[in-house]
Amino acid sequence: MEKNDIDRMLNFFTEIRIKYHICSIEEKTFLPGVKISDGALLIDFEKLLYPGDLLHEAGHIAVSDEVSRAHLTGDMQDEGHQAADEMATIAWSWAAAQHLNIAPEVLFHKDGYKGGSESLIRAFRDNGGFGYPLLYTWFMCEQPDHPQGYPKMLRWLRNEAYRQTQLESLATN
Repeated sequence: MEKNDIDRMLNFFTEIRIKYHICSIEEKTFLPGVKISDGALLIDFEKLLYPGDLLHEAGHIAVSDEVSRAHLTGDMQDEGHQAADEMATIAWSWAAAQHLNIAPEVLFHKDGYKGGSESLIRAFRDNGGFGYPLLYTWFMCEQPDHPQGYPKMLRWLRNEAYRQTQLESLATN
């Protein structure tokens, strides 16, 4: 496990205000060594197999609206996350990995993503990834063809009040 990658991730989570707790997780989790509970990441380093999973789970927290975010617990499908939310989470985690200079193979590890890791790396490296249109509609990033566009992020956490303000601003122009 690359300690420098984990340190960068944890510092990043603190910076963008994603809560996390290092603790023992006794029950079986969807991703070994990481779990979302009450809007925070629970991390068990004894069981964590893939540090990139931390970015993925943090992405679920980040793309949830601020009202839902604080209550997220367990499997995100049970929390109402659909395919579009999953795609936005993957796009967010790619942007975070790029921001933190974390190797794509750490994020999209060989044992994850139903065997599609190499395809995901290729797609995102070639700017053919997915999920960023939803990030764009939430005003979290610009379109990829913008000079400061995706994978650069304007905001790391979805904020519906900010989104509404932006939409109102667009409507009056």
